[in-house]
Amino acid sequence: MQNEEITTIKLKKTTKERMEKLRTYPRETYDDILERMLGILNLTRVNPEKAQSKLINIDRQHKKENREKRLKI
Repeated sequence: MQNEEITTIKLKKTTKERMEKLRTYPRETYDDILERMLGILNLTRVNPEKAQSKLINIDRQHKKENREKRLKI
């Protein structure tokens, strides 16, 4: 995000917690999460099937990571 303007937004704690659950990797920024969410939302308007496929892939990745975390404990 070099040379881009940065701003601060206020979020409810519950919204922040929900966003944290959407991370695809541990150090993913909130900006990255929002960009991905907006991209899927826009794709839904143009190609709902492709958006659905993306969501399924994200869900699979989350489940895989959760399984891996449980195995490490």
